[in-house]
Amino acid sequence: MTTITTSTNTSIGSGSSSAGSTSQIAALNKQIVNLQNQLKSLATDTTLTNEQKTEQEQVINSQIQLLQAQISQLEQQETQKAQDKKEAQQDMTSASPPVADGVNRPNASHSLNVYI
Repeated sequence: MTTITTSTNTSIGSGSSSAGSTSQIAALNKQIVNLQNQLKSLATDTTLTNEQKTEQEQVINSQIQLLQAQISQLEQQETQKAQDKKEAQQDMTSASPPVADGVNRPNASHSLNVYI
């Protein structure tokens, strides 16, 4: 009797840059491809009973779903980081005082003193 064991490293550290998240997503996609290849080879494996094949398929499919969920979470984190960065930039630009252009906001050479 041959037993197929599968193991995947599904731990994800918190990446501080989008490049780190991108490489993590690529690694997770690679693991998914490996698991899909295992599913294909499992279909042609004649050493396992149908019950064992079904059990292995369920294990592999659950691992694939877990990896896809992690990819989705990483993409969501990246989207949130980008949105936070955009909001921070907007806050920085709106918080700066308007530049004196001499038309409606006087500067040193364009000012009017009115004495009554």
